[in-house]
Amino acid sequence: MPKTRLYRVLIGVLAGTLIVLAVIGYDVWTAIQAEEQQAGPLAARNTGVGGPFVLIDQDGQPVTDRDFADQYMLIYFGFTYCPDICPTELAVMASAVEQLAAPQDVAPIFITVDPQRDTPAAMADYVSLFHPRMVGLTGSEAQIAEAARAYRVFYQRVESAEFEEYLMDHSSFVYLVDPEGVTRLVFPYGTGAEAMAAQIEEIMLEDRSPAGTAL
Repeated sequence: MPKTRLYRVLIGVLAGTLIVLAVIGYDVWTAIQAEEQQAGPLAARNTGVGGPFVLIDQDGQPVTDRDFADQYMLIYFGFTYCPDICPTELAVMASAVEQLAAPQDVAPIFITVDPQRDTPAAMADYVSLFHPRMVGLTGSEAQIAEAARAYRVFYQRVESAEFEEYLMDHSSFVYLVDPEGVTRLVFPYGTGAEAMAAQIEEIMLEDRSPAGTAL
């Protein structure tokens, strides 16, 4: 990580209290948040969470959700200047994917909520720190807003006269989306890699069973 980026991250740690909205967020989950923390991932097949997106990957190429139609997507929304929560969750995702029997069947995806700073080049630099197959997606403000709206992601810019760089408050959930584009699980902040991998494996086995969805 470049020294300037590391410096900004360290500065951000001092402002960590500004991003404690990691486990709060959009309206759909407010009433069931406490239950999620106790019960683990939320089965999300019929909640209407998720949907199509059109974004730009870390190579500067247009990407849509259908580019992952032959894989499951494991999606997290955050930003590269995030001091602790985002890197923690991305590391958990990377570890969970590697624990799967068929890790190549799951695409770990990081979507920024800070497209002003998170250019394709910045995303390429950042996601390479976590997993060789992690995809970093950015785009215009409108494209990011549309994707966030589909996944009920809360985010907002927070500025302080005390710090040079602004931060982004945002909800912190990891979404498992199947090859049909259906969001199957929503993992709350704090889910461990082993538990996440076990739940993903269960869904994949279910889909490959005779009664499941044939891939």
